[in-house]
Parts: sequence; structure tokens; C-alpha cells
Amino acid sequence: MEWTACLDEYEKLVFRMNTPRVVIDNAVCSTATLVKVDSARRHGILLEAVQVLTDLNLTIKKAYISSDGQWFMDVFHVTDQNGNKLTDESVINYIEQSLGTIHFGTSNCSNGLTALELTGTDRVGLLSEVFAVLAEMQCNVVESKVWTHNGRIASLIYVKDCGSGCPIEDSQKIDTIEARLRTVLKGDNDIRSAKTSVSMAVTHTERRLHQMMFADRDYERKPILQHCTDSPIVTVQNWAERSYSVVNIQCKDRAKLLFDVVCTMTDMDYVVFHATIKTAGNSAHMEFYIRHTDGTPISSEPERHRVIQCLQAAIERRASEGVRLELCTKDREGLLANVTRTFREAGLNVTRAEISTSTDKALNVFYVTDAIGNPADPETIDAVRQKVGLSDLKVKELPSVCHSEGDREEQALGVGGAVLLSLGSLVRRNLYNLGLIRSFS
Repeated sequence: MEWTACLDEYEKLVFRMNTPRVVIDNAVCSTATLVKVDSARRHGILLEAVQVLTDLNLTIKKAYISSDGQWFMDVFHVTDQNGNKLTDESVINYIEQSLGTIHFGTSNCSNGLTALELTGTDRVGLLSEVFAVLAEMQCNVVESKVWTHNGRIASLIYVKDCGSGCPIEDSQKIDTIEARLRTVLKGDNDIRSAKTSVSMAVTHTERRLHQMMFADRDYERKPILQHCTDSPIVTVQNWAERSYSVVNIQCKDRAKLLFDVVCTMTDMDYVVFHATIKTAGNSAHMEFYIRHTDGTPISSEPERHRVIQCLQAAIERRASEGVRLELCTKDREGLLANVTRTFREAGLNVTRAEISTSTDKALNVFYVTDAIGNPADPETIDAVRQKVGLSDLKVKELPSVCHSEGDREEQALGVGGAVLLSLGSLVRRNLYNLGLIRSFS
């Protein structure tokens, strides 16, 4: 009995040692709230920490990351969507509780809904056909997210049976839904690559979308619909003396940018040991020191090229193309099928969508372009709004990340932030010393 009691105390000690310590500080920086996380290091913990912050739609303006040895230390500078420091105690308490339990891993499951996963070739009207099939099959769409990139589309759609309000468990009906959706996704020119699957639970929705598009190899495909975007600049070099691969990214800043990058690195089995993330205006610069999970750096030119392609794709997938349309109206059967059919008839292509319902209210966001990816004609948008309902479908500006003019790198960072900033500066100076860099040949 005494030995058992000793084991219990040991387990409690291990638990206390590995539970993340979270400090939220509003006093140090005048323009942002500092979120500091210390924890035992394990693969994926950085992604989980970033996921907690981005799921709250917080903006990460700066971050300093270090996890050499067995300990993980992060300092995030965050604001709300309006660029203000965090003052809501309920939000602060939620962050503390959520980050304090990331040792156990996090995921979001479908809460009793049936999850449909779809990938295929993007085309004008595809989403309309998908929602029409679901309406005909008596499936009520509760939530959905749709991404398009390089002529490909990936979607997670959470549905329940219209009649019973329960998950769809009838295997014959599930098989029929999969077959019909696969036919729609194939169209006339996508015989082999269209995929559908049905499950009762999934990982974090946006992480799963990244995984689906990665598996679909969207990063090496040629786009069918041409979009004009500022392509991210990604470079990868090796620092042989320290066995690091150093990834530098310069791109346009936007919401959830860090999540998309870290998510892709994690799912490609790379570990981030050090990182510095900075934003200024609408630009972002990120520097990561990474290794494989076995401790080795990137070892070949093809692998380096693949990392660059995959990170560029991860940044571009969520980039908002086109006009943002917000639909807020009473939810009803066939609503999505009708609205997306109106888009199709007007020649509008949906490049991204976020579908949600709250009680009996539909809250949907669509990003639309014309058929070849150019900005949609304002008269076409007006005609669509007239048909759907002017009060229901509204045009919104593209979301932007807020930055204060007073935000300067020289601002006080607190002890943890200062140490990590100094570490990042030291590593960068060493890296760019020509005697230490080992480039790929």
C-alpha cells in the first residue's frame, strides 16, 4: 500500500512538471497582450498553442519560440480583431485554461454530426451541385468550410438527417451519398482524383482541410482558374554546425497565418526548435529553425523544394480571393442549394466558404470571383443580392489584420520575450555569417 501511495505521488509530480504554465500579461506592452507558455516539449504542442489563440480569432502580431532541450517556451503578442489588447476576463480565463491543458492534446469533433470530406477539381457551380445533392438526400448542412487552391477544392461538411435531426448512420444511405457526391466531383474531366468519405468525428476542421489538400497534392498542380495574388517568398537553408534547417517566409499578413504554417510543418513531421515571427503593416516575416522528428535537418534538394512548395500552398489556401458576401437569414431546408445556384447562374465562382447555423439562423460567408478568377462585376453582385434578398446578402470588405502605428520592435517584451528575442538575433547573426551557412547544392 505504501509503494502504491508513492507511485501516486510520483504520477502527481510528473503531471505537475509537464502541465503547461501560462502567464497572460497586459502591463508590459502598450499595444498587445503577452501570452507566455512554458511546458515540457513534445511534437505538436506548438501547433496546439497557436490553435487555441487562432480559434478565438486573435491576431498574433509577434512570437518568439524556443524549445531546445526538453522544454518549450513561447511568447505571443496578441490582439483582438480590432487591434486592441485583451481585456475580457472570460477570454483571458479561457486562454489560460485551454493552454494549461494542451498537454493532453486537442481536437474538435463533429458533436454528433456526420462529417463529409470532399476533394476534387474546382469549377464554377460545383458547390451548387454538391449542396443540391445533399438537399435532395434530406441532409441538413449544419456547418461547412470550403477551400480552393490551384484548381482544387477541399470541403468538410457537417450534416444531420433532416427528418430525425440525428447523425446519418444508415450505411446504405451513406454509400448513396458518397457515390452521388463523387459523381458530382468528378464532373467530365476528373476521373481519378475526386474523393469522398464519411465519418462521425474528425480532427480540428482547418487542420483537416490542410491535410486533405496536402494529400491531394495541390501544391504541385497548375491552377485551372487564374488568380492574382502576392506569392509568398519561402527560402530554406541548412545550418550544418547546429543541424538545423532554417526556413524564412515573407508574405502578406492575414488572420491565422501562423497556424497555417505551423500546421503544415507539424503534419510534415518537422519540429520547430526556434522561431521569430514579426508583422509590420500588412507584411509578415517568419523564421523557423526546424529538424525532422528524428533530429536530422532537411537532407536533399528535392526535399527542400517540396518544403518550399508545401509552405507556399499552406499560405495561399486561405488567402481570400474575391468579394466577401455575408448571408444572414433564417435557416431553411434547401437554403444553401438555392443561394449557390444563384451564384452559378450569375457566373460567380465560390473560392472559399464558411457555413454555420445558430439555432434557426444561417450565418454564411462566401468569397466569390468571376468564372476565370477576376474580381466580380459590381452589377452582377447587385443582381445576385436582388435575387437572394438585399437585407439577407451583404457585401463586406475583405478582413484585414489590425496593427498599431505605435507598435515597434524595441518595445519592452518582458523577461521571457527579451531572452527569446536575443536568442533569435544571435542565431540569425551566426546563420548569416558566411562561414557558417551551408547552402544546398
